[in-house]
Formats: sequence, structure tokens, C-alpha cells
Amino acid sequence: MTSAPGGYFDAASTEPLHPAARTALLEALDGGWADPARLYGSARRARMLLDAARAEVADVLGVRPDEVFFTSSGTQAVHLAVLGGLRARRRAGRHLVVTQVEHSSVLHAAELHERDGGEVTRVGVDGHGRVDPAEFAAALRPDTALACLQSANHEVGTVQPVAEVAEACRAARIPLFVDAAQSVGRTDVPGGWSTLAASAHKWGGPAGVGVLVIRKNTRWRSPLPDDEREGRRVPGFENVPAAAAAAAALRAFRAEMAADGPRLSALVDRIRRTVPETVPDVQVVGDPVRRLPHIVTFSCLYVEGEALLTELDRLGFAVSSGSSCTADTLRPSHVLEAMRVITHGNVRVSLPRGVQSTEVDRFLAVLPDAVSRLRRGAGMTTA
Repeated sequence: MTSAPGGYFDAASTEPLHPAARTALLEALDGGWADPARLYGSARRARMLLDAARAEVADVLGVRPDEVFFTSSGTQAVHLAVLGGLRARRRAGRHLVVTQVEHSSVLHAAELHERDGGEVTRVGVDGHGRVDPAEFAAALRPDTALACLQSANHEVGTVQPVAEVAEACRAARIPLFVDAAQSVGRTDVPGGWSTLAASAHKWGGPAGVGVLVIRKNTRWRSPLPDDEREGRRVPGFENVPAAAAAAAALRAFRAEMAADGPRLSALVDRIRRTVPETVPDVQVVGDPVRRLPHIVTFSCLYVEGEALLTELDRLGFAVSSGSSCTADTLRPSHVLEAMRVITHGNVRVSLPRGVQSTEVDRFLAVLPDAVSRLRRGAGMTTA
């Protein structure tokens, strides 16, 4: 069942390509190469593949096919959703509400909005990384153009109260954008939102395919120059084979998660329980109950995160540390800072589909010695 190499524990960054995606991609490379906007035979075949992919994604998400648009990445989907939502509601005001633990793509869009003269309110979280719906609702104002809330956190796995926040936004007549990159394919996303973004490589689809959903009757205006592609929502020639592969992977991945999700969740429970028992001075972060099934993050005092990742890589484990999108900057994770927990020596384990429990056992067996070696190397003598 598994297609991930042994010791690959970074599924939150990207899942290995799903076999269903590989099959669909190879078929679509032959049948979906033509311009789907043209009227000849090969173009019509490409259009049929694209429409079928759109319908399949819509069915999994529980929306209409004409509300689904393919983008060149999840980041592009986020940027279009945020900036397009703000532009369409400019007359209502220039106030944007986000949370402190959003993905960097959302926060970077918010920073651009600020540089353009807009105003941003960043709602905090509790020690588990969860937003208080009442606090979020209190941040909404008559001049709020858009509100943004992730479905679940990409670093610690905490599931956010989307339904409660959506209800508050509905009552205030403010559209809600949900970044569902970590949830789509693994869990159902509560309804009530106006726009949503997702990324295919998170569920075993190919990289370079994002999904932007704009519900009917939602005001949205492209922040980019006009283009006729994708219902005038997304510029550029559609990657039909990649969209077909993304849709096939989503269907297969979602079906598998019905059984594999609880199994992954039990493995994460084992990690959450065992690491503090075997590694001194460690803090497991994120909500222990309201969480995604496959993510767990813990932080080790007196250890540099990069050194620990390198050591675990030497031992055969691919894990990440801090924000996956800002790791190269060596800056502390903005998510962990917002949670007011240990920001250094942190490790994010995110289990791919079909991961073997024996691999988790092996990880738990080597981790204590790895941490101990690094602490001794840093001059610590008690760990």
C-alpha cells in the first residue's frame, strides 16, 4: 500500500505521488495535451479531461464544478483568494482579519495588503495553537473586507473552529477564506466559507496544481490582468494532465483515509505519549484531541533543530523543523512563537499514507540517543 520510502515522515510538506495520480497522468499526457479552449477533436478531448477533473474535485469537496478552478500551486490559490477577495470588497473597507498561525502564503498576502495601505488584524491562539471563535468574531468590523482562517495548522496539526468562525462571518456579512491545504483529502472541511484553497501534492497529486474554490454569490475580482482561462479566475494555459492526475489522486487518497486516517492517528498518539517518556526536557505541542491524524510536533530543550534534523536524516528519517516555508531563513517558527511554546529544537513528524508502524517504532527507538548525543556535543552533561 505504501509508496513512501522508509523513514519518510514529512507528508505535511508533500505526499509521495499516489499510484492513481501516476496512472492518470500518463494517460492524460497522451489524451490531454491540446488546448482545451479550442474546438477541434484533440482540444475537445482535453476539455473533457479537464471538466471531468473539475467535477471529481468538486464532488469530493461537496461544491459545484463551476466553483472549482485549477491554479499553478496552492500558494497561487491562496494569493488569488485573499487578494481577489479584498479587491472585490474594496468599497466595504480595507480591513483584513487573519490569525497569527496562518501559512506564510496568507501572511505574505496580508503584508502586501498592508504595504498597499490596507489594515490587518492578526488574531492570536491559545497554547495548543487554536483560535478562540469569540476572539475572532470580536476582530470583525463594519469595514472588514475579508476574514481568513486555516482549516488546520500546518506545523502542529491543530484543527481550527471553522464552523463557528464561519457562522460569525455570516452574521457579519463578511466573506471567509479557508486555507485547507492540510485538510483536504484527509478530513471533511466544515461549510459556511466563501473561498477555499488547497494543494494537490498534499494528497499525493503532482506538484504544481492548486485548487481555488469560489462559492456562488461570493464577490471576487482578480488582482491580476484579465485572462480568459479558467473562467477568468486563473491566468495561463491549463495543465490538463496534472489536473487529471490531481483529481484521481484526491479521489483515491480520500477513500483510503477512511481506514488509514484512524491508523495514522493512533501512531501519532504513540509518538505523543512515548517521546516525553524517553526524552528528557521535551515538549509535545499542538492540540492532543482536535488535530489532524498525521501530524505531531515536539521541541527539545538544549538542541538546535537543524542539528537534530541532520542527525535524524543520517539515521534514515526525513522530518522537518519549524515552518516548512521559512526553514531556510533559520528563523523561529511564527506558529510556535504565537503559541508561546519552545521554538528551538523542534521536530515535525507528519506520517504519509500507508506508513508502517515498524518505522515509527524504529524512530522512537533511535530518537533518545540522537538527542542525548547532540546535547553532550553542546556541553550538556545531565541529558
